[in-house]
Amino acid sequence: MSILTRMFPNAFNLFDLYEKQIGYAVEAATYFRKTVSEGTLSKESLDKIHDLEHQGDEVAHEIIEQLNKTFITPFDREDIHKLAKEIDDIVDMINTLTGRLLLYKLTKVNKNLVEFSQMIEESVVSVERVIKCMRNTKDKTLVKDACVEVNRLENAGDALRDKALTELFDTEKDPIAVIKWKEIYQEAETILDICEDVAHVVENIIVKQV
Repeated sequence: MSILTRMFPNAFNLFDLYEKQIGYAVEAATYFRKTVSEGTLSKESLDKIHDLEHQGDEVAHEIIEQLNKTFITPFDREDIHKLAKEIDDIVDMINTLTGRLLLYKLTKVNKNLVEFSQMIEESVVSVERVIKCMRNTKDKTLVKDACVEVNRLENAGDALRDKALTELFDTEKDPIAVIKWKEIYQEAETILDICEDVAHVVENIIVKQV
């Protein structure tokens, strides 16, 4: 059992809540990848992702509510709040991207978006591994490996965004379509940025405990 777990009251298991919160993000990312890859994105898809986003919000609110009632915390209150917000931002951005695709009527399979969706799912799953490592900070190798993978995917996302935009500007003649897809690719890459932010927050928290 880590020092973080020993210090924290059993009535408020922060680690359970963080894992529950990131679990909704994984479910949203997996569902987004599936619908984008199959070309089945629909209003029902948005409703499902919005529901996952709402459930994630509820967990984030519970973390903050319990934080306000708890005198002893396992790490800085500011870090607890920041991590809950960053995890929440992942699902929020997946929800925003899904809504934008439907608004712009971009529901057909797009190879670059499919690749982005795969990267997003992989990155969120890696973030989940990082979050689970918080229960026991002794094995820093697991944390480091998961964070390295999140960073790798963020860099790959930058490269994919640039490639996708280059193809878009070279081949798309409709300026409205260019504007739409440019926004979509940038928002998809932003999700990978947020995942990297979450990994950095956890890394900083663990470093402070050493």
